[in-house]
Amino acid sequence: MTTAGAGASTDSARRPRRGVGRTIRAYVALTKPRVLELLLVTTVPVMILAQGGFPNLWLVLATVIGGSMSAGSAAAFNMYLDRDIDAHMQRTENRPLVTGEVSPRGALIFAWTLAVGSTAWLLATTNWLAATLSAAAIFFYVVIYTMLLKRRTEQNIVWGGIAGCFPVLIGWTAVTGSLAWPPVILFVLVFLWTPPHYWPLSMKYRDDYEEAEVPMLGATRNGSQVGLQVILYAWATVACSLLLIPVAGMGLVYSVSAVVFGGWFVYESHRLYNRAVRGTEPRPMRVFHASISYLTLLFVAIAVDPLLPF
Repeated sequence: MTTAGAGASTDSARRPRRGVGRTIRAYVALTKPRVLELLLVTTVPVMILAQGGFPNLWLVLATVIGGSMSAGSAAAFNMYLDRDIDAHMQRTENRPLVTGEVSPRGALIFAWTLAVGSTAWLLATTNWLAATLSAAAIFFYVVIYTMLLKRRTEQNIVWGGIAGCFPVLIGWTAVTGSLAWPPVILFVLVFLWTPPHYWPLSMKYRDDYEEAEVPMLGATRNGSQVGLQVILYAWATVACSLLLIPVAGMGLVYSVSAVVFGGWFVYESHRLYNRAVRGTEPRPMRVFHASISYLTLLFVAIAVDPLLPF
């Protein structure tokens, strides 16, 4: 054996073998599990609203499984396509494709498997409309947002965020087999909520986006300009949430929740803007976390309201 060969063998022996558990965790990370949590928050309550009570538990489970596979597929495609960007950002530098825990080929196969599997699953367990909407959500997130908009315009998250609005439609159609005004209103609500949710995050990681040359609004505009946009979208989100009251016949629980939680969301948005205008630290992550809590609490109210007699 040559010295070079011996050295290679030694390096190979010293390199830790990746366990099955670690590999599984790496592939799970490709699906962006935190995003899947929001999927559950926006899907199940809409199914309860569509049913006017508790839907069939198997249908709920089947829809959640299919929706999770669909969202996981879109996330995996996104990480595959954006692995060059992720390597330049502190927030994403530990993602599996950047660290090498998952190969690009492995990620692509995984993404396509989830995409085909989720569509087939929803077609078999729900209906053709829910399956079609699921496939459309993947297409919108991967092609429209990731491939066409993200690197080209600061309005990327506005229109790209449409992909995150599909779960409310999927949940409704899984129960009813058709669309109606309530899920359309909720679709618009999530659409309007996405910019004031994500732009504060891009303010926090402004340097990352500048380094990666991604024109996110929080990185291309100053704090007061971003804060003003956050305020406008927050007010529009709350106004849209109130439309659900007459259209879907919502009761006291949802009505009070929409006003109270919406007021809190708007307050935090104004607070961000005021701090930016005064030249103090705007603390954008307060709005980011508040936006998640707002949407979660609002959809919990959507789930509870149909179950009560008032």
